Amino acid sequence: MSRVISNQYSESVSWRDYLELTKPRVVMLLMLTAIVGMFMATPGMVPLDVLILGSLGMAFAMGAAAAVNHVVDQRIDSIMARTENRPIAKGKISSYRAIAFAAILSIASMFILSFFINTLTAFLTLFGIVGYAFIYTMYLKRATPQNIVIGGLAGAIPPLLGWTAVTNSVDPHSLLLVLIVFVWTPPHFWALAIHRRDDYAKAGIPMLPVTHGIEYTKTSVLHYTVLLALTTLLPYLTGMSGLIYLAAALILNGIFLYYAVKLKFAPSNGIAMKTFGYSIVYLMCLFIALLVDHYFLITLIS
Repeated sequence: MSRVISNQYSESVSWRDYLELTKPRVVMLLMLTAIVGMFMATPGMVPLDVLILGSLGMAFAMGAAAAVNHVVDQRIDSIMARTENRPIAKGKISSYRAIAFAAILSIASMFILSFFINTLTAFLTLFGIVGYAFIYTMYLKRATPQNIVIGGLAGAIPPLLGWTAVTNSVDPHSLLLVLIVFVWTPPHFWALAIHRRDDYAKAGIPMLPVTHGIEYTKTSVLHYTVLLALTTLLPYLTGMSGLIYLAAALILNGIFLYYAVKLKFAPSNGIAMKTFGYSIVYLMCLFIALLVDHYFLITLIS
């Protein structure tokens, strides 16, 4: 029997399945914030070796954490419509191979970051792996409806990793970038959770819409969106960024608030997923605005 299962895995698996284990779209978004963190940390250009090797080490770590998440959540993934076709849930990759893959990525990440970047970045990256793959996935996700709030810190540290990769130090401005992603995470994820509420209930996961109801979650999305709008003003108020960033933040926040208000008070078909989709565009554009503003200010000064 074991030989049949082994043959099944070996015949059906492809490199695309292993790539899917790393959650590439999520990693790309997080890597954008990390790379912006690198450039925000210096008035000049990021050294090419730091940019390439630092990005590679961080991406490997994020991919490893995602692979562990696939292994731990395979039962849940097989129940939920959104995740039922993931490689482990579908039976394309065994848990053993996925763990081995995650271990290889983790070791490669720690080696690259420790020997070619700096120990601080390697340590903080390891904290992110443990926080997401183990503390959030194995415990918080199943223990509390505030799972995404508490566990969101692990997913919010990529800008800090980018900053420390360049400076080998933790700066208050780098923590401000972490705070933005941290506050962004609940309205982003709860919008998706509203849309997938029945799936989470069927899987027995205590997401906020399951434990407190959809209306309560909509209110929470609105409250956190307001808090996010205020938080994203801090880079301008602290002198970290200028008017270009401020204008972009005001526009992006205005649109996000529109979605959050409509979700709460005038919901239409698909509004939860539209809110979720916009939240991704929001974070991308916000961090790009930070980067554009940063180099515009440097050009003015020079």
